[in-house]
Amino acid sequence: MIYFTSDLHFYHDKVIQYANRPFYNADEMNRALIRRWNQKVGVQDEVYILGDITMKGPQYATEVIRALHGKKYLIRGNHDQFVDREEFDRSLFEWIKEYYELQYENQWFILFHYPIEEWNGFFRGAIHLHGHQHNHETYNYANLEKGLRRYDVGVDANRMYPVSIEEILLFFSMGNL
Repeated sequence: MIYFTSDLHFYHDKVIQYANRPFYNADEMNRALIRRWNQKVGVQDEVYILGDITMKGPQYATEVIRALHGKKYLIRGNHDQFVDREEFDRSLFEWIKEYYELQYENQWFILFHYPIEEWNGFFRGAIHLHGHQHNHETYNYANLEKGLRRYDVGVDANRMYPVSIEEILLFFSMGNL
């Protein structure tokens, strides 16, 4: 299975208040995010992380990435500077990119950390997946009502879980877009 997520912000106490997350502190949040990820994602599954894993350094990033199931791909976000540090083992990811276009069955997905107004395939049914904004799930429903094929895969918009490609396809089929 293919999954997407974004804006995990492991070890970041301030994101709890900023995004109104239901955790007491970063330790509790870290444990919950790892548990929820591993409940859903199997070791052979693929996970596209659309940025902002952690603002901490390579040691913290390595520790948390190793704890997460699946083959991981990183679309860099604005808080992923740890990947540029010499001591970080980039082999923890299948690859690291700024942007990616994924075809699944007959559907194109445009993966970028930031939401954009228009994307490659916008007028041909491509779905833009992003993070960055720490939206809540109402954002995705508002886009659906507008006929906009843009989806926030961040944990704040998806009950603190990664979201599968099948869940996203089902979501957009509800709107008959």
